[in-house]
Amino acid sequence: MRTGDKRRFRRDPLEYIDSLRRRSTTGIIQLPWGEYCVSDADLARTLLRDPEFHTGMSDFFGELLPSRGAQVAVGHAVRDFLRAGVPQYRAELARAVTELAPASRWPESGNRLVHRCVADLLLHPATPAATRRLSDLAARGGVVFHAPQMWQRVRAEVLRARLVAALTEQVRQRRKHPAGQARDVLDAMLGACPPAQVSDRTVAELHVMMHRAIVVPLSASLAWSVLLGCLHHTADSPWPWPADQVVREALRHRPMPWALARTVPHSLELGGVAFQAGDLLSVSPYLTHHDEHQWSDPEVFRPERWQEPGDHGCFITFGAGPFTCAGAAVAQTLLVESLTALTGDTCLSVTGGDSRAAMAEGNVPRPFTLCRTPMPSKTGPETGRR
Repeated sequence: MRTGDKRRFRRDPLEYIDSLRRRSTTGIIQLPWGEYCVSDADLARTLLRDPEFHTGMSDFFGELLPSRGAQVAVGHAVRDFLRAGVPQYRAELARAVTELAPASRWPESGNRLVHRCVADLLLHPATPAATRRLSDLAARGGVVFHAPQMWQRVRAEVLRARLVAALTEQVRQRRKHPAGQARDVLDAMLGACPPAQVSDRTVAELHVMMHRAIVVPLSASLAWSVLLGCLHHTADSPWPWPADQVVREALRHRPMPWALARTVPHSLELGGVAFQAGDLLSVSPYLTHHDEHQWSDPEVFRPERWQEPGDHGCFITFGAGPFTCAGAAVAQTLLVESLTALTGDTCLSVTGGDSRAAMAEGNVPRPFTLCRTPMPSKTGPETGRR
C-alpha cells in the first residue's frame, strides 16, 4: 500500500473505499492490499444469492471444526443460549447503567459496559475465579478488543495462551462432570461439540473466538448508535426516535463489518472480472448500504426511514444467504436493550464526536465523550396545606 493511500485510508477509511467505488467501471474494486471487493449493490445481491458461492465451509470458524454441519450446530447453540439469556443481560444492564459516570469516554466505556453484561453468560459465576479473571483481563488486555501498539499485541498473545490453557482445563472438567443444562456459552458449545470430533483445546479456542464475536460487534454498534443519535439530535430533550430505529439506522449507516470476506470456492466471473478458487472476495455492507439506487439519501442518518415503507434497500450488516450470522436477531435485541437503558429518562450529548470511522476489528467510532443528564421528574414532590 503506497504512503499516500495509507494516509488517506487512515484519515477516513470509509471515504477512501467509497472513492475507489466511484472510480470503478466494473462494480468490483481491488483494495490496496490485494483483496477484491464487490462495490455494486446489485452485483453484491447476485453474489450473495449464488448457491455455488456458498458451498463448503464458513471462513469464520477457520479449521477449528470438522464440517459445515458442526459449524452450524455451534452457531445455533450459542445463539439459542444467548436468546434465553436476554433477561439476565437486561438485569445486569440496569445495574451497569446506573453506575456509569455522567461523562464517560467512549467507545472504551461501551466496551466495558457490554462485556460486564455478558460476562456471566460467557462463563457462569461458579466457574473457577482464576479463569473468570483471565477472561476479564482478556477483555481489557488486547485479546478481545484490538490492541493498537505492537508491545500490547505481544502481551495479549501471552494472555491469550494463559486463557486458552485455563479454558482447556475447564472443558476437561466439564466433560468429566457434565451439567444438566447449559449454564453459559461454554456449556452451550460443549453440547454441540462431541469429544470424538472436537478436542478440549479446540473448544477453548472456539470460546475465545466467540467471546470476540459476541462482545466486539455489540460494543462497536452500540457506540455508533449513541454517537450518531447524539450528532443528529442536538436539542436538550430526549431523542425523537425509538431505540430500535436508531439501532437499525446505525447498523446501516456505519456497519461494524465494512466488508464480509469469503474465500472463493470455485472459478467464477463477476462484473467482468474472473476469480479463481482460493481468491479472497468480499462484499461491503458499507458500500451496499450507501448505494443511491438502493436507498434514498443514503448518506443521511435518518432513523425514521425504518418506519417508512419502501425505503429499505439491501441490508447486509449480518451477512446474507447461508452464512448469515446465526445470532443476528439476538444481537439486534441486545443492542436495542442497551440503547434503551442508556437513553431512558436521560438527555444524551457528545463532545469530540466524529462520524469518521477508525479501523480496528472493523468500523469503530473515534474516541468521544458521552454526557448523560437525567430528565427532571414529571411529577414533583407533593405538598399539602397545613
